[in-house]
Amino acid sequence: MNQPTFETTRLIVRPRTLADTDACMEMDRDPEVTRFIPGPWSESGPHRLFTEQRTRGPYAPGLGYWSVAARDRPEEFLGWVSLIPYDAVGPRIEMGWRFRRGVWGGGYATEAAAPLIRHGLATLGLDEIIADIDPDNAASLRVAAKHGFQLRSTKLKPEYTTGYYGLTRAEWTG
Repeated sequence: MNQPTFETTRLIVRPRTLADTDACMEMDRDPEVTRFIPGPWSESGPHRLFTEQRTRGPYAPGLGYWSVAARDRPEEFLGWVSLIPYDAVGPRIEMGWRFRRGVWGGGYATEAAAPLIRHGLATLGLDEIIADIDPDNAASLRVAAKHGFQLRSTKLKPEYTTGYYGLTRAEWTG
């Protein structure tokens, strides 16, 4: 199974390709967008390499990154959502989302995450999807809560603290 494309009321959620690299990098250059996410965002070469590696995978069938656009503006990159092995190695499957600051507050992350959760739990038969969220990232915490993710544990990492949130197939109400 390749990555499917999803359409919601307002969005097109399609598999991310290398053609999306520049848009991803432009989004990540906004320090507010990457405030809670350590990475090579200010270094062009490592940032491009990281983004392209994450786009390519390899991932198991049905997993990967998806780019998000508005249905009425399909050429405009709003952000991305993902369903990949945790830290790209697994074995747990992690969901992530990142959107341009100009579209924050519009409900796009919540709307784009819904078909990926359904895909992961119902279609792929995953037992659980996790989300790794900084406890100070109120917006991401709201997205996770709207979908029923529950705090499983908190971990101090060398560069930051993170909360591990999970949603099992049994907990999912979708």
